[in-house]
Amino acid sequence: MSALDFVHETRPARVVFGAGARRHLPRELDALGLGRALVLTTPGHAALGHEVAALLGSRGVGVHAGAVMHVPVEAARVAADTARRLGADVCVAAGGGSTIGLAKAIALESGLPSVALPTTYAGSEMTPLYGLTEGGQKKTGRDWRVMPRVVVYDPELSRDLPVTVSMASGMNAVAHAAEGLYAQDASPLHRVTAQEGIRAIARALPRLHATPNDAEARSDALYGAWLCGSVLGQVQMGLHHKICHTLGGAFNLPHAELHTVMLPHTLAYNASAAPQAMAALGQALGLADAPGLAAPRALQGLNARLSLPATLRDIGLPAQALNRAAELAASAPYPNPRPIERAALRELLQRAFEGADVA
Repeated sequence: MSALDFVHETRPARVVFGAGARRHLPRELDALGLGRALVLTTPGHAALGHEVAALLGSRGVGVHAGAVMHVPVEAARVAADTARRLGADVCVAAGGGSTIGLAKAIALESGLPSVALPTTYAGSEMTPLYGLTEGGQKKTGRDWRVMPRVVVYDPELSRDLPVTVSMASGMNAVAHAAEGLYAQDASPLHRVTAQEGIRAIARALPRLHATPNDAEARSDALYGAWLCGSVLGQVQMGLHHKICHTLGGAFNLPHAELHTVMLPHTLAYNASAAPQAMAALGQALGLADAPGLAAPRALQGLNARLSLPATLRDIGLPAQALNRAAELAASAPYPNPRPIERAALRELLQRAFEGADVA
């Protein structure tokens, strides 16, 4: 496909960005004509949920601090029942990917709209993608009904995000944009957005690693996450996201850390089939020239400098699960530049399990 042979489609999305932007939530709900908001968050962020509820005043009907990683269907049913019982007409998801994922599950089941207040760099707030885990299998889908009506980005809410979580969450966002660089349905605008998102995060994370309270770096990272999430929401992901969705749901591995460990290896798998994407990734990472595996190796090096986990072993995958993981990841593959080969995939997972250099 040449640069002048493409299809580009966008969907309307309202984004409110800036320090203290959370204070605009009442205005945004009024503009939507919605006035009975159920605030969603995780158990660990219940205090944030109550802070948001206080901002909403009479518009808030309660706080449901029941969001769980990978969105188990049982947790989604409880939350949807709570929303119905309280007569909510909108959910305000205050948190990271787990909380926003819960709001999406409610929207999928009941049609209840949501407003997102992200606190991490996951980027899922900018996508129509959802995931539900049942019986050890995470099933994903795409439905524009689950896309938040408004996303309010307030960098102040990420000030207390632990450094390790900030680093992994940022690399999770990079994964969304990196796969967008070789997505079969990406347009030139998607690729430009992906590069800018990666560039912003790659510059912000080392600053945050050195100075976690750097307000400008927090803002830059959230800006990058917005761009990376926008790419994730508009193009088809490939092998990397298939592996992460599969392993995360089947083995309950931490989402952002899983993306962090796998990304250099999955990019290396695709490097020979997507040389232009690797060159664009290298440019976004500040490399003067990025032939072959230079960009995946640069990402692996960045992970090390940011003290991020380097192996699947480190984040809880048992060695005896590798064969099963390869079988699951090879089934129903996502569109990918290089064909998915079971043996090559098993080798990739072995290298990621051991933390070997990308190859």
